Amino acid sequence: MLSQEDPTLERHFKGHRDTITSVDFNSNMKQIATGSMDSCIMIWNMKSQMRAYRFVGHKDAVMSVQFSPSGHLVASASRDKTVRLWVPSVKGESTSFRAHTGTVRSVSFSGDGQSLVTASDDKTVKVWTVHRQKFLFSLNQHINWVRCAKFSPDGRLILSSSDDKTVKVWDKTSRECVHSFYEHGGCVTHADFHPSGTCIAAASTDSTVKVWDIRTTKLLQHYQVHSAVVNGLSFHPSGNYLITASNDSTLKVLDLLEGRLLYTLHGHQGSATCVSFSRTGDYFASGGSDEQVMVWKTNFDSADYGEVLRVQKSAAGAEGPALASDPPPGQCSETPRLPENPGPLPGTRGRTRSTGQALEIPRERHPQPETAVSDALTSTLEHIVGQLTVLTQTVAILEQRLTLTEDKLKECIDNQRRITQPRD
Repeated sequence: MLSQEDPTLERHFKGHRDTITSVDFNSNMKQIATGSMDSCIMIWNMKSQMRAYRFVGHKDAVMSVQFSPSGHLVASASRDKTVRLWVPSVKGESTSFRAHTGTVRSVSFSGDGQSLVTASDDKTVKVWTVHRQKFLFSLNQHINWVRCAKFSPDGRLILSSSDDKTVKVWDKTSRECVHSFYEHGGCVTHADFHPSGTCIAAASTDSTVKVWDIRTTKLLQHYQVHSAVVNGLSFHPSGNYLITASNDSTLKVLDLLEGRLLYTLHGHQGSATCVSFSRTGDYFASGGSDEQVMVWKTNFDSADYGEVLRVQKSAAGAEGPALASDPPPGQCSETPRLPENPGPLPGTRGRTRSTGQALEIPRERHPQPETAVSDALTSTLEHIVGQLTVLTQTVAILEQRLTLTEDKLKECIDNQRRITQPRD
């Protein structure tokens, strides 16, 4: 039997002056990068004694940030229509290039770190070399803003999502759209490849998350677990879990093996705008309209961490998926009828877990669908949740006040040192 524990909030960072739009971990787990509507990039150091770096260069909101696979560069995309490449050190050296004629919504590295893919309000997806930022080619079939673009793990495919309510899969070599998915009823805000490269997931303003198999082009799972726009998602590197962030202020952890909601995480005071797992999956970070970055310890299943490298290695050596051709413009692909509770992804194995009964804030354990809970117990638990929510908010306020006090104390100490420092 495999042990399973609840995720825990480890740290939170505050330094941005507006909504956080994007978050990503360095592969060395020593840094986290965030972008914000305040036009700045912040590099947060996981060691508490090290200060954060604030990078200023963009002339408008930063919409997306990502570390290169090596961790030696950070790419950022902005509403000022440019992309910047930064060295994540105290100097914050960067180079900039004009990438699009509209807001650049997304920037992402290829797995080998040699290429960049960008997505823009100018309705295009573009591919660039990292070295000298040379333009390679453009993908042009979307008919509205393109919100997100990603390379597949093997670098052979490109995934894009758009306000035209479609998700498109492109062949990088032929530059052709090999399939379009039309099932979402709203703008598709974010999309990404499963670590195996055989499935994709997408989040939408229609409050749903969908998972497709790109080999068969069939819809595998449909989750309607949020009550508002879903802004972002991230696969656990093992491929067993998916985490989502929504305007309903929550993060949701989905168990893809069992096809169910596993946890609801409360923490942000306002919209949860972005979320990302670390490269090994033992942590994840989220950002929100409350200008806070929260770092969580995963704890879901210790056995998954040992599987990560094996899964990534097998995915890298696998042959590329065979894809159906793109349907004619305006024609929707058929949506298969799904059961009320989505099933597990094909090819995954069932597992037995030991699950605790404790209910904690800022997280909720979601029981198996067949679990029966009496009305009286439900009412009692709801009361406990309400009381713990008030307590959590109180603690958050006290933490903020303590941070302000510490900042003032540091300022006083610095001023005292300047006064007592001997003059030449």
